[in-house]
Amino acid sequence: MCAVKAPPSYGYAFVTAHRFLPSGPLTGRIRVPGDKSISHRALMFGALAVGRSRISGLLEGEDVLATAAALRAMGARIERAGDDWVVDGVGVGGLLQPEQALDMGNSGTSTRLLMGLVASHGITAAFTGDASLSKRPMGRVIDPLSTMGASVTPSPGGTLPLVMEGMQPAVPITYRLPVASAQVKSAVLLAGLNTPGITTVVEPVPTRDHTERMLRGFGAELTVEKADGERIIRIHGPADLRPSDITVPGDPSSAAFFAVAASVVPGSDLVIANVGLNPTRDGIFRVLARMGADIEKLDEREVGGEPVADLRVRHAKLKGMEVDPAVAPSMIDEFPVLFVAAAMAEGTTVTSGLDELRVKESDRLSAMAAALAAAGVTLEEREDGLVIAGSGGNPLRGTANGQVTTHLDHRIAMSMAVAGLASSDGVEIDDIEPIATSFPNFTALLDAAAS
Repeated sequence: MCAVKAPPSYGYAFVTAHRFLPSGPLTGRIRVPGDKSISHRALMFGALAVGRSRISGLLEGEDVLATAAALRAMGARIERAGDDWVVDGVGVGGLLQPEQALDMGNSGTSTRLLMGLVASHGITAAFTGDASLSKRPMGRVIDPLSTMGASVTPSPGGTLPLVMEGMQPAVPITYRLPVASAQVKSAVLLAGLNTPGITTVVEPVPTRDHTERMLRGFGAELTVEKADGERIIRIHGPADLRPSDITVPGDPSSAAFFAVAASVVPGSDLVIANVGLNPTRDGIFRVLARMGADIEKLDEREVGGEPVADLRVRHAKLKGMEVDPAVAPSMIDEFPVLFVAAAMAEGTTVTSGLDELRVKESDRLSAMAAALAAAGVTLEEREDGLVIAGSGGNPLRGTANGQVTTHLDHRIAMSMAVAGLASSDGVEIDDIEPIATSFPNFTALLDAAAS
């Protein structure tokens, strides 16, 4: 299914091009890696607890390992123990001054959440990242953390590298999110852990709530109430976190690639085991179902406070639709692969309200518009979304004589890999190395499902 070209060298970097060819049916049972959002938070809260936490199912991608390395640099002991990870925490307020800059690699989540932790500790930390991360805006996190007393010196444009000097004690604030962002919300709440008094976040549009669920599990005094359609989250600090044993469910963002692939490749009948279905994260599956996807939930259960199920996905004829922009916060990272589903559907799919996609690892609207067009898809790029004319289930043309440019974005690479399975000529990706940031065994699992 996948043909690999020898990696050309550009300066000191190695780029691995990869062609994804038309696939037979995806069948059998697979298990995707642990949820990245929950993995980040499990490590962070374990590092802030007093005692030992054990984490099973941790995603061992580069982004999460960057979080682990940063927490080690600030005093936590984090080790792999068999199939699990063990974290010996330093306690809230116990983070140590790192001796070197914290290298966040490609992880925006690591950067923004760890900035929240540092903001209310009496330490100074420098944050660096790769070329992609260094283009991403940090101002939306810098603003509230500065109000709490942290001093931040970013690069021009509010980007990495930056230096943060935390304030202890920090100042509790009430902060109304100007944009729907779980990362900004979490950064403020994490700063509130070591801030005397009550720190409040007002959320006009609900975003993923892993931080709230897990903080409660670790013993933080946190309340959530609704008023006038908004969520009001309050955390009392300084907090005493107790160690916990965490089981990380499968990442719904990772499962989405296989759900779309099984939906568009004829004859597919695939079970994706242990998928987290937090209602703030499952928008992709709800939208696919409205498009006509055949997705069945098996063995619905709760694991570590998170709803989980096995998903059986069979090939189905998809229909284009107008996607309600209100669903965006629950599937913002899954829109690239939804665009692939839309390209295979009957009729036109219209998306809007996706401005956030322009400030991800790449400008995902422009990147996916160019990538799909290169593969033969008819579409229109608008300021806040794409309008995609579907093929009616017919294979996409593919990229017989060219490559898709991924802009070092793992989700662009994986989405276009799925497009390659449903094409006539295959789709060649310019570089699949970034996939390791979130899904190290993606191509191997894809091969296994199609064999």
